[in-house]
Amino acid sequence: MPPTATPITPTTTSPAPAPASAPGPAAGPNPAAAPNPAAGPNPAAGPDTVLHAIRTHTRSENPSAFLAMSRGTLAFTAPGLDGVIAYRQAGQYLVQLGGPFAAQGDYLPLLERFLDHARSRGLGVVGAQLQRADAEIYARQGFTVNQFGASWVVHLPGFTLQGGRFMRMRNKISRAFRNGLEVSEVPAQDHAEAIREIDANWLRSKGEAARPLEFLVGEIGGPGQAHRRLFVGTIGSRPVGYISYSPVYGERAGWMHDLSRRIPESSPGLMEAINSHVIEVLRAEGCPWLHFGFTPFTGLDQENELPGHSPAFQWLMHFLWDQGEALYPAQTQLAYKDKWAPQAPIPEYVAFQGDTASLAAFAHIFRACNAF
Repeated sequence: MPPTATPITPTTTSPAPAPASAPGPAAGPNPAAAPNPAAGPNPAAGPDTVLHAIRTHTRSENPSAFLAMSRGTLAFTAPGLDGVIAYRQAGQYLVQLGGPFAAQGDYLPLLERFLDHARSRGLGVVGAQLQRADAEIYARQGFTVNQFGASWVVHLPGFTLQGGRFMRMRNKISRAFRNGLEVSEVPAQDHAEAIREIDANWLRSKGEAARPLEFLVGEIGGPGQAHRRLFVGTIGSRPVGYISYSPVYGERAGWMHDLSRRIPESSPGLMEAINSHVIEVLRAEGCPWLHFGFTPFTGLDQENELPGHSPAFQWLMHFLWDQGEALYPAQTQLAYKDKWAPQAPIPEYVAFQGDTASLAAFAHIFRACNAF
């Protein structure tokens, strides 16, 4: 049978909800979600197959692995190989999310089959949000690999908002609660209309040309929703903002502060207040890590670059950090994440086929994200 590449679509059996505490590896994969090796490749490459792969194959420690469950993201599988590659097509490129989520012995064979699949269709491949372990493998396979940005994470057991560093944020949080903010965890399907209203107001505030990003950012709904958690802030019974959290598997198991939106004219400190409430919920549950996700152009450091990287592309990343607000508001995003005193940044990488960093391929990463 040929490799398969199909959209992640809901199956007739809904996935089990995520546990209330951190979704760690001790819980193990859902046996019902594991593909049947005797049956060969999953012809639908559905959400059960993808969920099994990202829960089980965590060697690369990709905190954004759950994005592979998003609607519109394709899953590539091949006969006899245990794993998936998550990607989208943008123009003449297949844009990967991370490296293969695969068993160690099947990682390279699956990548090779994926490259063959692209080549047979006259398409190029570019990988985004590769972790260091992925990046080193791709570099050995002849890719040009550069740092793309970094992801950020907070260790919750010792976390506190006390002290001078957090004084300004504590004041904003207090103001939001004085303005009547209430925060609660809710089922997304019961608040669909409120979410649409918040999204519409948020998008209008970004200007006429603004587009909602996809692929490398989270979503609400779709086959992965049963595993996410949604916290909504209300003032006077009106929903005014929300934060969606997605599970993270591996050594830093926990939750990712994923999609967050607010009505622009709502109270200052709204998002900080919602997240501070969630932190207390997660700490009470014993969750060890709260991830804040990937931000391009941030955490750049010469020491993170691999042999064979492109100095010109490295310069471009620094330039976009300084001047790339129109492409992506990296400085604004990092300013919010930095409020929570994250640990040292975790570098993430982009990989280009061949010995050059293709600007066309790089642009198609953003095209896959619906940036233009």
